[in-house]
Parts: sequence; structure tokens; C-alpha cells
Amino acid sequence: MTLREGDIRPSVPRHRLTPELVIQGYSLGVFPMARHRDAVDVQWVSPMMRGVLPLDEFHVPGRLKKTIRQKPYQICVDTDFERVIHACACPRGNRTDTWINNQIIRVFCQLHQLGYAHSVEAWHDGELVGGLYGMALGGVFFGESMFSCEPDSSKIALVYLVALLNRGDFVLLDTQFVTDHLRQFGAVEISGALYLRRLHDALGQSCCFYSNLLDEELDSSVETLLIQSSTQTS
Repeated sequence: MTLREGDIRPSVPRHRLTPELVIQGYSLGVFPMARHRDAVDVQWVSPMMRGVLPLDEFHVPGRLKKTIRQKPYQICVDTDFERVIHACACPRGNRTDTWINNQIIRVFCQLHQLGYAHSVEAWHDGELVGGLYGMALGGVFFGESMFSCEPDSSKIALVYLVALLNRGDFVLLDTQFVTDHLRQFGAVEISGALYLRRLHDALGQSCCFYSNLLDEELDSSVETLLIQSSTQTS
């Protein structure tokens, strides 16, 4: 991702980041990022162009649909949030550093305990091999980060996340930025002003993030999403 002039807001000193402050920041359209993994402070970021993934136009590539139906991984929700965020914070492959420092890890683990932050996880033979985490407020899910140790694991976690959000009647999936990884699913950039209007409307919604669905209920929601994606692209 590339930050542009005007994206950055004042930094937050060490030990000042709290769950209440993060919730307030997200409600105003800003989010915290560290300059690097070992940074002490974090800075507020408000992109001039915001990445969103339209839930009603979510696209699942054909090859990935086949993979999902083969069930290569066990997908779980909120079973090991702390391991997911630590995995997202670790440099991996061509990524030599991350923006998730210890202060962000601490406060998001607190937000998870409070019921705001959630993880979607891909497991294989008892090992965590991929996943993502983010935060739900009103009708918005703020996607934070994802990681993958096995082929398609984070992509499949994203598909399951969108199925959960559709089941819970969410209206906005904020991806912060748009990457090639997200663009294949239909992610787009919108202006910061338009984002703030959509954010305001979405925060007024009362939605439910279903963390405790039975496996068959979750699989059913995903299959519905795959069918809808086929219809939209046919």
C-alpha cells in the first residue's frame, strides 16, 4: 500500500491507544497504523481515496469457487483471535515489515474481548494456516489484515467473512486500501467524502456478527454467496 500526502493524521503516543479511542476513531473515518512492526507509537490514517468491497457485488473467481467446495481447510470464527493478529503482524514472504505493532495488537485483543473485533481462521490438521481480522461497528466491518501460509487460505477466509456479513445484514466492508489481492473480489476506491457519507449511514444500522454459527449453517451461507456470485457474473 502507498500512503499519499494528506492521508496521515497526528500520531498517538505509547500507551494512549484504548478501545474507546479506536472505536471513536473508526466512527470518524480514521484508523491507527504504526510506521513499522517495532514502532512505539501509531499514527491515525485517513486515506484520501478509501478502499471498500461492495457486499452486493462481491465476486468469487471461478477457480476459487471450486477450491472452496473441496473444503481444503476447516474455517472457524473467533476461536484464536490473538494468534491471528500475531500472524498478521509477522513479516512473511516478500513482506519484510508490517504496520501492526504491539500497541495495535494489545488494543485489538481488548476489542475482541469486548465483542467488537473478530477473526476468521483457516485451519489444516490442527494448524492455523491463514486468516484475517477486523472490527464490527453498526453495519460496518473494518477489515484490518490477513495472512496466508497455505494456498488460498486467506482468500477463502475472506469469502467466509463476506458470507457472515451478508447473513448479519452488514452494508459496508471497509478494506482501507485496494490491493490486487482484493481487486479480484470487486474492491474499489471511493473518495474520502463519499466514504464518510456511507460510513455515517452504515453506523446507524443494527447488525449481528454471527461468531457461533454451526459449521453447516456457515457452509450454507457460503454456498449461497457462491451461487449469487455466479449469477452476477453470468
